[in-house]
Amino acid sequence: MSFIDKADIIFVAGDGGNGCISFRHEKFIDRGGPDGGDAGHGGNVVLVGSNNENTLSNFRYQKEVKAESGNNGEKQKKHGRTGKDIIINLPLGTIVYDENEQVIADIVKNKQEVIIAKGGRGGFGNAHFISSVRQAPRFAEKGEPGEMIKARLELKSIADVGLIGLPNAGKSTLLSVISNARPEIANYPFTTLTPNLGMVDLDKHNSLLFADIPGLIEGAASGKGLGDEFLRHVERTLILVHLIDAYDKDIAKSYKTIQNELKLYAIDLSKKPQIVVINKTEALEFKAIEKLKLKLEKVMPKKTKVIAISAVAHKGLDEFLKSVNKIVSDQKKKEQKIEVKLSNEIPVIRLPEEGATYKISRRKNEYIVTGKNLEKFASRTDFDNPDSVQRLRDIMKKTGVIQDLNRQGLERGQKIYIGNKGELIY
Repeated sequence: MSFIDKADIIFVAGDGGNGCISFRHEKFIDRGGPDGGDAGHGGNVVLVGSNNENTLSNFRYQKEVKAESGNNGEKQKKHGRTGKDIIINLPLGTIVYDENEQVIADIVKNKQEVIIAKGGRGGFGNAHFISSVRQAPRFAEKGEPGEMIKARLELKSIADVGLIGLPNAGKSTLLSVISNARPEIANYPFTTLTPNLGMVDLDKHNSLLFADIPGLIEGAASGKGLGDEFLRHVERTLILVHLIDAYDKDIAKSYKTIQNELKLYAIDLSKKPQIVVINKTEALEFKAIEKLKLKLEKVMPKKTKVIAISAVAHKGLDEFLKSVNKIVSDQKKKEQKIEVKLSNEIPVIRLPEEGATYKISRRKNEYIVTGKNLEKFASRTDFDNPDSVQRLRDIMKKTGVIQDLNRQGLERGQKIYIGNKGELIY
């Protein structure tokens, strides 16, 4: 399965069904009255976080996902069936952006559910509108259309540890030795073309998730060598492990190259806690390793730890994993404290959206009325049915829209548009 971490897709919720217009016509039953049933609601599009997914490859060719629409109401007050929700499983770390590049969903937990597109409400049948002054309503509501969301999915791997470094530093080899991952390994640069994840079991109760980020090069933050694509997967790791080849010609320069790319990325990733690991030390003596450490310590922050290992020879791995686990544990504690602090803060109370408000604008001899609730009523109105249109007029009178239009000079015969849902002639 190919690794896909970006996808454009359209989520379409199901439309609500139409209410039924029906009257009882049964033998020996006088004045049976209206018995048109209500329609079913449209199904929702639901995003669900899943540990079993690790790529967005399902959306490589699928560009639209649509939920089931609700069924129409039927006579004898039979309710239409509600459309089924469509469930979309996404890998953890998936962020959903709308057309305006605003985050509308962030999938970070297993089984986390987000309704990304809400199904349209089913219309009421004519039996719903019986009242003391309306004994035989000859209209029913149309169903509301389901929401349509044009979205961009972007996967940012969620791992405890991110393995970074220049190409051929030995990241894939290290991951294969300490975890259950089996990345491609070869003796040439850019063997790894996609991020690899591996679970490292420390003991019976503790484990860490490692992400092997493909080799970075100078200019990666600006897109050279697809580096900006790979750096995205580093954003959510708790710590970084910077692997450096012990036989690099200029070990300090190599270190600074990667650090500079981390700084230049959209988010300064160099501020993340790091461990610097000198790899491929199986043939080096103690003094040679110490010299390499001294060269790095001259260009590194003082608190950064340097460890020498050999992934091939399984040398120094116990010390390495203990150090990684200690820093990861510390970071998790810090994040927990931040979460507790945020949860204890006084929440911001927002005023509910004023759906009852509306605006009136004029275009030559026509009037345009916009407003959330009013446009919803209009979307459920059958403009080919005079009784249904009259109901909308009554609603506009009750809400004061007609009075406001009269004050603005509305005259008989002029058209009134309710958003883009339909038109009335006054």
